[in-house]
Amino acid sequence: MKLVFAGTPEVAVPALDALIASELHEVAAVVTRPDAPAGRGRRLVPSPVAERAEEAGIEVLKPHRPRDEDFLARLREIGPDCCPVVAYGALLPRVALDVPVHGWVNLHFSLLPAWRGAAPVQHAVMAGDDITGAATFLIEEGLDSGPVYGTITEQVRPTDTSGDLLTRLSLAGAGLLVATMDGIEDGSLKPLPQPGEGISLAPKVTVEDARVDFDAPALRVDRVVRGCTPAPGAWTVFRGERLKLVQVTPAPDRTDLAPGELAPGKQHVYAGTGSHAVELLWVQAQGKKPMRGADWARGVRIAPGERLGTGDVG
Repeated sequence: MKLVFAGTPEVAVPALDALIASELHEVAAVVTRPDAPAGRGRRLVPSPVAERAEEAGIEVLKPHRPRDEDFLARLREIGPDCCPVVAYGALLPRVALDVPVHGWVNLHFSLLPAWRGAAPVQHAVMAGDDITGAATFLIEEGLDSGPVYGTITEQVRPTDTSGDLLTRLSLAGAGLLVATMDGIEDGSLKPLPQPGEGISLAPKVTVEDARVDFDAPALRVDRVVRGCTPAPGAWTVFRGERLKLVQVTPAPDRTDLAPGELAPGKQHVYAGTGSHAVELLWVQAQGKKPMRGADWARGVRIAPGERLGTGDVG
């Protein structure tokens, strides 16, 4: 089939590579978000998908909105049979959905209808799911509600961050997307409606959502830190400044600390929660590089009874 691939971040690149390598399909063009400012100089840089497509000599389309008439006219000229999508980042209007013969097929990183929305992997980790996966589905105008072509499953490991899990899903999902394109082309694959039960939503995780509540149990604190890593980054407040929590681990033997109360030692530093403590393995102070929690604690000279999470950022 002739394909127009839509995607933007690094997580979409494995799927693009797999489609380019496929002998049954031609990636005629790529649709991605416009160049965005990055780095200290805020210089405009292309998306990872745009960079990969340009390396492969594939035409790149960067509409500000998918309903822009110039973009729609070029899409009609290309005449794709299908448009596979991975984390494109913009809503597709009906006028665009109607262009390809077989529609737009999204690779979504959850087992639909669970975790519909922008941040399915982060929410799966924060909710403590044991199993998640990826699904390919036909895009409709509703939120991730279209009929499903296929799924794969993936175990959520006890120490997984959302970044760890998303990396594995992006690689396994690339194969699922290619297999879905194969099945659509030979007619062997038909989408099935999603179940009406088991629907959950996964909206974008904001910076405020990533603030750690030390009144919560240690298990919840650990899940929030892992779910918000690498983005937007879990954090708390210490002495009026933001402290990023890069990695923690539950410490069930420490039950003597109040929520947020710090207990430094030579090799470890602990913080109390609503249940037992967590050990701060890696933290990042404002304006600093990530460092081991014990090294940070020695440097700031924690006073007896000092706590995390109290007060606002100054």
